[in-house]
Amino acid sequence: MKVKVSRRAHFNAAHRLYRKDWSDTRNTEIFGKCSNPNFHGHNYELIVSVTGKIDPETGFVIDVKVLKDLIKSEIEDAFDHKNLNKEVPEFMELNPTAENIAVVTWQKLRPHINKEMDLEVVLYETPRNFVTFSG
Repeated sequence: MKVKVSRRAHFNAAHRLYRKDWSDTRNTEIFGKCSNPNFHGHNYELIVSVTGKIDPETGFVIDVKVLKDLIKSEIEDAFDHKNLNKEVPEFMELNPTAENIAVVTWQKLRPHINKEMDLEVVLYETPRNFVTFSG
């Protein structure tokens, strides 16, 4: 029997969607107002889920406090109130789309989660726009 344990978190960050190798015109055609050279921000909502077997000794799949602290140290501290393009190393050369932010989040968390457990990241860029990545 497997159980999914989830933790919701949030961070606020600015970004610009663009490719350095494209003209401003091309970037605007593809990314629209999200390619504003002065950046724009989102109040991101993040749901991190770990699925695995219940430990018979503790009754936990994962201690939610451990998951909370991991999300804070690896994601919130790294992304919150940052310009993703300029201040977060993972996005210096990677376009910080919601898809890429979800993948980077998963990659930052995966080494800290028992390999026998599944990890899923759901990232809401807006209340209606979200992406899911599970490796």
